[in-house]
Amino acid sequence: MIRRRHDTDLDACAAVLAEVHTHSGYPHHWPGDPVRWLTPDGLTAAWVAEVDGTVVGHAALCGREISRLYVAPGARGAGLGRRLLHTVEAAATARGLRPVLEVKATDTAAIALYERLGWLRRGTERQEWGPGEVVTVHRYEAPPARPPRGARVPSS
Repeated sequence: MIRRRHDTDLDACAAVLAEVHTHSGYPHHWPGDPVRWLTPDGLTAAWVAEVDGTVVGHAALCGREISRLYVAPGARGAGLGRRLLHTVEAAATARGLRPVLEVKATDTAAIALYERLGWLRRGTERQEWGPGEVVTVHRYEAPPARPPRGARVPSS
């Protein structure tokens, strides 16, 4: 189940984030205050994925940027990342925004998901993430909104 995140979910979200960091190295640098990291400035809304009442995933929308998207290693492969992404994408679209996101070039599983779902790579750049630490990051944009299945598309 995907639902809006509540403040009472933050400790569980931080615990899942710790699992993800140990397993996959996300986030790149472990935050000094994981709960604060999950509530960045400019946060529009956030969602969690639950399985049997347990939080196993998270995603946030900050303006038009999708961020803090992760799923517990043991819950991967069930489509929760896709469902979280679609949920945040729909929320952004409802606000008249075309969402974007950034991903490290080495995060091949996330890149495969975004590209499989039609996200468009709009750029690649090297960013300095610390003293002497340069990381290659891809920037993606959501695919153009599609008419609902069965909708009539006017001809030009």
